[in-house]
Amino acid sequence: RKLAATSLADEVNLELESLAMPNSKLVIELEQTDFGPSGADKVSMLLSSYQGAVPRAISKAASGGELSRIMLAIEVVLAGKSQTPTMIFDEVDSGVGGSSAIEIGRRLKKLSEQCQVVVVTHLAQVAAFADNHLLVKKDNGEGFVESDVQTVSENLRESELARMLSGLDSSESALTHAKELLQLSKNS
Repeated sequence: RKLAATSLADEVNLELESLAMPNSKLVIELEQTDFGPSGADKVSMLLSSYQGAVPRAISKAASGGELSRIMLAIEVVLAGKSQTPTMIFDEVDSGVGGSSAIEIGRRLKKLSEQCQVVVVTHLAQVAAFADNHLLVKKDNGEGFVESDVQTVSENLRESELARMLSGLDSSESALTHAKELLQLSKNS
């Protein structure tokens, strides 16, 4: 178990470097206890959130966005080792942007080779890596809120990504950036 814990932590830490957490380190501690229903070890996952920081419980050391990225890193590392049919990530990209968001998109795409991955995101950099892009729309009426889910067809993908990037679906610079993101996702 100690070897497995060290190996898992090392692999997760490599993933964290690319997920905008380069100085964070996951530490897995094993403490031998009396044998019980959960075995004979108490397993603790700790996070050293910056270089030189004392590892603390993940719940105390990580923000919500960091927790999501740690979870993603663990899932990517374990993907080939488990039979989970579907994974759902709600705003795993919270608090990041730019190249970090692209790396999150890449890792989610990699994870989708092992199982079905459902991602809720507001970032075009992440959405560009999706095989199927869905748009959730809300309509506020008098006394009600109605939600609708629509498939974004391949020919509307650029304009939807442009809207996500700039808030404007007809911005030439946003459309250029959207095309660039789609090309990047195809080459990854």
